[in-house]
Amino acid sequence: MTKDRDDRKPLTRLAQAGRKPEWTGMPGQPGGIVNPPVWRASTILYDDVAHLRRAASSSTHERLFYGRKGTPTAWSLADALTEMEPGAEGTMLFPSGVAAIACALLSVLKPGDHLLMVDSAYDPTRNFCQQMLKSYGIETTYYDPLAEIASIRGLIHENTRAIFLESPGSLTFEVQDIPTITALAKEQGIATLLDNTWATPYFFPAMVHGIDISILACTKYIVGHSDVMLGSVTATPDLFPKIRQTAYLLGQMVSPDDAWLASRGLRTLGVRLNHHQESALQIAHWLAAQPDVARVLHPALPSCPGHEHWQRDFSGSSGLFSFVLKGGDEKSRAALIDGLAHFGIGYSWGGFESLALPVDPARYRTATSWQAEGPVVRLQIGLEDPADLIADLDAGLLRFRKMRG
Repeated sequence: MTKDRDDRKPLTRLAQAGRKPEWTGMPGQPGGIVNPPVWRASTILYDDVAHLRRAASSSTHERLFYGRKGTPTAWSLADALTEMEPGAEGTMLFPSGVAAIACALLSVLKPGDHLLMVDSAYDPTRNFCQQMLKSYGIETTYYDPLAEIASIRGLIHENTRAIFLESPGSLTFEVQDIPTITALAKEQGIATLLDNTWATPYFFPAMVHGIDISILACTKYIVGHSDVMLGSVTATPDLFPKIRQTAYLLGQMVSPDDAWLASRGLRTLGVRLNHHQESALQIAHWLAAQPDVARVLHPALPSCPGHEHWQRDFSGSSGLFSFVLKGGDEKSRAALIDGLAHFGIGYSWGGFESLALPVDPARYRTATSWQAEGPVVRLQIGLEDPADLIADLDAGLLRFRKMRG
């Protein structure tokens, strides 16, 4: 890659990344297609036994060997995600975000090790720690996402091998002081892993801020259309070989059709995220002015814990945030959500459609406690007109107010 290409801006990278000539053209023929095609394969055929032996005795990374090791369709997406993370060595793809998290943790931990896990982590991440890692003899200690660095330092043991971050948290949106935590980890020889699904590398290139392993639930913003399950792990040169080896040993791979859909979604990631950001901010500011809303938990708003870290480190914000109602109970919150016309009710986020979900953060805390003025609603702001969404929420807050009494 030339220096000019190294200096490309994020939108240019999104349009050009992962399109190597050998994946978009045919040997000996001029020109090439715009998008790498869908290569479906299980068996790869060899010219003779000697050819087969040579293939088996050398690196199979990004080389046709057997379908489980991938085809150019998946390699193209992986390369594109790597290009979005300056300082990264490579990316491995997984059938879900949870599979990506699991493989990343298993790559840096072994029985007898100790893990520091942020207390605001995605619930399936906590479950993996509390069940599978625990059964392997790996201890997990949870820490406050807003803890002072001295407090985190005090939680480090001799056998601490990794610190896991999720910033912002996917329910309560605390923004962590990532550069300070990664500096401490490097000083102690500890690996850092970040669930970067909310911002993606478009708004937060993790390795620029010291992260060793960046994890995405590509199901969300990368795919962008709520029709594919996919995850990715991008790592530094020191740790990528471990990620790759663990993924191969676990037999992790993705469907070429899913990889192709994710590559297609990636091309419009910047355009979509910019629109998600603009609409979500408009709605977040509107909610903050409503008398029935106690707080809005959006990293770009000063009311969000850790906002100063977002302001310093991130170049933008996505479409996912929460708000806390003023009083009320489960029934009044359900009255708000159930009658919404433009918001679906369902898990996940990052697609083109808006979603509203009741969330109860207190259920998922152990190192910290969650106390709020009322129930919490998490919103995914999609690509609809924000005026329609505001009108819908306005009617929902009226239902909430009537049910609350």
